[in-house]
Amino acid sequence: MEAKHRAVQLSVRPSRGLVDEKFVITVQNAPPGIRLTVHAFHRCEDGHGWESFAHYVSDTGGAIDVSQDSSQGGTYSGVEQMGLMWSLRPVPGSKPGLRLRKMNVETPMEFTISVHGGYLTEGFMDRVALASHAVERWYMAPGVRRIPVTKDQLSATLFLPSGSGPFPGVLDLWGGGGSLVEFRSALLASHGFASLALNYLSPRISQETGKMVDDSYFETALRVLQRDPNVVGTRTALVGLCLGSSFCLKMAAYSSSVKPRCLVCVSGTHVIPSPATFDYRNKASAKCRYNQDNEVISRDVLLPLLASPALKVDVGRLRCPLLLIVGQDDQNIPSYESAMDMKAMMEQAGNSHLLTVVSYPHAGHLIEPPYSAHTRSSFFRSMVAGQKTAFTFKALWGGQTAAHSHAQEDAWKKMLDFLWEHLYCGVAPPRAHL
Repeated sequence: MEAKHRAVQLSVRPSRGLVDEKFVITVQNAPPGIRLTVHAFHRCEDGHGWESFAHYVSDTGGAIDVSQDSSQGGTYSGVEQMGLMWSLRPVPGSKPGLRLRKMNVETPMEFTISVHGGYLTEGFMDRVALASHAVERWYMAPGVRRIPVTKDQLSATLFLPSGSGPFPGVLDLWGGGGSLVEFRSALLASHGFASLALNYLSPRISQETGKMVDDSYFETALRVLQRDPNVVGTRTALVGLCLGSSFCLKMAAYSSSVKPRCLVCVSGTHVIPSPATFDYRNKASAKCRYNQDNEVISRDVLLPLLASPALKVDVGRLRCPLLLIVGQDDQNIPSYESAMDMKAMMEQAGNSHLLTVVSYPHAGHLIEPPYSAHTRSSFFRSMVAGQKTAFTFKALWGGQTAAHSHAQEDAWKKMLDFLWEHLYCGVAPPRAHL
């Protein structure tokens, strides 16, 4: 009997949840031992379509459980409960260099999960599915509050967890894209942390003056976070990605007013972020390598600076716990080499007991929240600090899809555990659910 002649049933539980929450996909009432394709489709905010698919064989009872059964092929293979999420890719015919990121965190990412007869690899939108199910994935849990912050010339957004608080705080610094990125802060708030997402490369004050913000801008942002009545001002952390890591390390090492409980640096370096090093990087762009697809490999540019103590944050001055998360296949920043150098510097200074390094052999640069679609390369609009202009190129970020995605899941758990340990004294707040 063909699958289409039976009322095949598809279930996704939960169908509405946070982006870092697993779901279970099951197929029932299919003929025993037939080939089926489970497909996921998402249309992102810029209108582009993304999809993933996996091939399965129904068991003797006509069922498939994606959390336990092995995919025979598709955009991933093997037993991968969340493979349909992290293996998402642009639909055939899309323009090159796309990257999937959520911009409006107050709305969900909407997916259609469907099941089809046979092993399909394309043309899903032209076929009638045997069954389908709508799924919502959120960065903001119910009750999380999003509050734009513009006072003191800041360009930022504060996310507050549900409940009365007060809550430990996190100052969240993204990388060199130059915009206000909110999705990580929204998710941190969903896990009990008041999180301030800060735009420091292209805030309004920089656009008006044409100058890069100075250290006082970051100190003001942390002070605004600490003085909010919903925040425990004495329990704050700095979290940075890429360039944001450099600013976090610089503040913690040298600022007389920034005294965080802990630091988390993802895919970053301790090269001091300054006009001089930014100018060096721009002039040294000729040292970038290109692969056969004309994608930029920029990891080598900063390597020479690791040999110059004057150009590096003196991490031996740190007096709070530091978690470094790096991918050894990072093709954008020498994050692994930087981590090893920081380890040596801290051992020499006698504060290595404060350091935890988590390194993943086959992970790339973009280590994001769990189940985020892996992007090995994409077009990137790099903001020149303090200037209104930006330049765009196709960056090779690195990472092998399955290994990178497993690293994202593990790194997120380790980061939350680290923040809970040092900001909540090891007692995790109740987990938010939708």
